[in-house]
Amino acid sequence: MTALDLSSPVAVVGTGTMGQGIAQVALVAGHPVRLYDAAPGQARKAADAIGSRLDRLVEKERLSADERDAARARLTPVDELAGLAGCSLVVEAVVERLDVKRELFRALEDVVADDCLLATNTSSLSVTAIGGALRVPGRFVGLHFFNPAPLLPLVEVVSGFATDVTSATRAYETARAWGKTPVACADTPGFIVNRVARPFYAEAFAVYESQGADPATIDAVLRESGGFRMGAFELTDLIGQDVNESVTHSVWQAFFQDVRFRPSLAQRRLVESGRLGRKTGHGWYDHGPGAERPEPHTAEPAQPPAYVVAEGGLGPASELLALIREAGIEVREEAEDEGTRLVLPGGGQLVLADGQASVEFSDVVYFDLALDYRAATRVALSHCKDTSARTVAEATGLFQALGKKVSVIGDVPGMIVARTVARIIDLAVEAVAQGVATEEDVDIAMRLGVNYPLGPFEWSRRLGRGWAGALLDEMHEIDPSGRYAPSLALHQYACATREREDTP
Repeated sequence: MTALDLSSPVAVVGTGTMGQGIAQVALVAGHPVRLYDAAPGQARKAADAIGSRLDRLVEKERLSADERDAARARLTPVDELAGLAGCSLVVEAVVERLDVKRELFRALEDVVADDCLLATNTSSLSVTAIGGALRVPGRFVGLHFFNPAPLLPLVEVVSGFATDVTSATRAYETARAWGKTPVACADTPGFIVNRVARPFYAEAFAVYESQGADPATIDAVLRESGGFRMGAFELTDLIGQDVNESVTHSVWQAFFQDVRFRPSLAQRRLVESGRLGRKTGHGWYDHGPGAERPEPHTAEPAQPPAYVVAEGGLGPASELLALIREAGIEVREEAEDEGTRLVLPGGGQLVLADGQASVEFSDVVYFDLALDYRAATRVALSHCKDTSARTVAEATGLFQALGKKVSVIGDVPGMIVARTVARIIDLAVEAVAQGVATEEDVDIAMRLGVNYPLGPFEWSRRLGRGWAGALLDEMHEIDPSGRYAPSLALHQYACATREREDTP
């Protein structure tokens, strides 16, 4: 099954930001496009707005004047749903309400032919539920574009329970012909991106709610150590706290209130107060005129240790040993079967975040995971109130000697980056095991949909297939609520990999 022919008319119902963006994508690709909106006159206004954006593309030399004129000639606003008769594809981008969408598609079936592909751009509702009442449900599919649709490449092509393979394939190939990067996905709460991304927000909010660190520090660590484009607090301020919380709540409810997807009470209070982020001038941060962004906590300069004793190779943090030597600090190595710690001159230990808390041990400082310790500009340290001042100072001075800013946070099991990445890997592995998508498509979706520096399976291969499960096991022992219980799929994934690696 191939993509729709460029002569095939495409309709977009709903002319808000997403509807206009999708219409522009189809238009620039070469299709005749019809716009419909239930609000009188709105389709005409949307057509004018799209025309203005085409003008800007010409000014930026991304479109020729002739191409713009041809595209404008192909764009037709219509005042009645009946005006969509003869279209080969209708994409819906109306309000996120199941009853509204279902009623719309039932009405569309009376207008379009039985071979017309029907698609919803829903980001959080069930594709199966929306299309469940259709007379021909096999031609119904999810086409989830990301905002802004003309710029972001990812499209999740979602097959509902009744979607025909031929319909899903045609939708997939059409999205690709439009210059997008489609990924195939089964109908699951949140699809790929909004399902797998929940821990990125949830763990940042959990660290904040436990008073482990403030938003500015958590964001800085996620960016400067984890390699994420934005931190969770600044990103949700950009998205809109109400929008982000709504998706979280929808996924949580759809998974029968699974504790792993539990919404944040702190975010709920933010929404209740009307502090929705940039669009209202205040969210986690103040975005008002002249407002200054709070600075992340950064430790004062400390004296680096003269030497460290490396017990084992430090696992995912092994790169640190070379950096320490390059900084002129002696590294004394002692063989250990499974060592991931440095012993400091004062006798304290510096340990890579493993899901345990500093308070469980005598004189231990934890350091967080980094995407790339050489490139990282900040590293987080965590310790309890009983950790000696000398150990904290030596740990701080060590990372400062490597050219890193140091943020000291509370005694947070799994810290910030490590617990976030571990939970993202777990949800990704579970999704693949349940047939939601392939490993490759999950990695593509998370890199392109939310700009993660690595896909979850890329992280897993880098860190070791058993790393996420081991960290989550430790966190689950501390917090047996089920929030950090590693999935059966993650356990099977790690064990199956070890078995293959151990086979001659």
